[in-house]
Amino acid sequence: MSLPFETTAEVAEMAQNMLQPPPVNEYPNLVEFITEHAMKPGYDHGDEFEYGLDLVLDGLERAAEAA
Repeated sequence: MSLPFETTAEVAEMAQNMLQPPPVNEYPNLVEFITEHAMKPGYDHGDEFEYGLDLVLDGLERAAEAA
């Protein structure tokens, strides 16, 4: 597996950036989703990934059929 960093300092910087909340004024829908859904107990990231992937694949299939 290839990761985009090589030193522990780069890992720490990447982790710090990932832990910062997104700016509410720039990404209001993302902030709402995270706080109202993804951070709640019982939220299943695996189920949501599968649902989202199905949406993307369905859209690609429709686009291919229309072409």
